[in-house]
Amino acid sequence: MSTPTLLGISGSLRAGATNRKLLREAARLFGDCTYVEADILMPLYDGDSEEADGPPEAAETLAGQIVEADAVLISTPEYNKGPSGALKNALDWVSRIPGNPWADKPLAVMSAAAGRAGGERAQMILRGYMVPFHPRILQGPEVHLAECHTQFDANNTLTSEIYARTLGDLMQKLRAELRR
Repeated sequence: MSTPTLLGISGSLRAGATNRKLLREAARLFGDCTYVEADILMPLYDGDSEEADGPPEAAETLAGQIVEADAVLISTPEYNKGPSGALKNALDWVSRIPGNPWADKPLAVMSAAAGRAGGERAQMILRGYMVPFHPRILQGPEVHLAECHTQFDANNTLTSEIYARTLGDLMQKLRAELRR
C-alpha cells in the first residue's frame, strides 16, 4: 500500500483543543501517513435551508475528505455527558450528501475530556451515532484521555506512557485494518 491518508475529525472547534492534539499524536504514532485535519465548522442543519440551498460547501468538502481518506480518526470532547453539538451537526450534514462516504471506511474513535472518565460517555454515544453509516469501527483498545489538559508536554506529545501505549496500539490495529 502506498502512503495512507488519515483524516482527523476533532469534535472541538478550538484551535488548541486537546482533541486536536490527540488526533495529531495518533497520526504520529500511526507512522508514515498523510494526515489531513477536517473543518467541521458549518451552519446548523436545517431541512428548509437544505431544500432551498442544498448542503453547505463545508459539508460537501468533509464528505469528499472522508471518501478520499484511507481511514478516519474522530476524537470527541465530552460536553454535558455527550459529544459536541458541532460534531453531531457535521455528521448530520454529511448524512445528507448523496451516497455514503462512511460505508466500509476504517474508523478509530477516541476522546479527550477534562473529567476523570476521559470522555467515555461521549465516545460511547459517538459510536452509536456512527452505526447507521456502516464504517468499520475499531472496537479497541479504547482511548479515553482523562484530565486532558495535563497530558501533553510543550511539544504536544503525550506524557503518560500508558496513554501513549494504548493510542499506539489503537493505531497499529488501524494500520492492520487498512491491510485487510
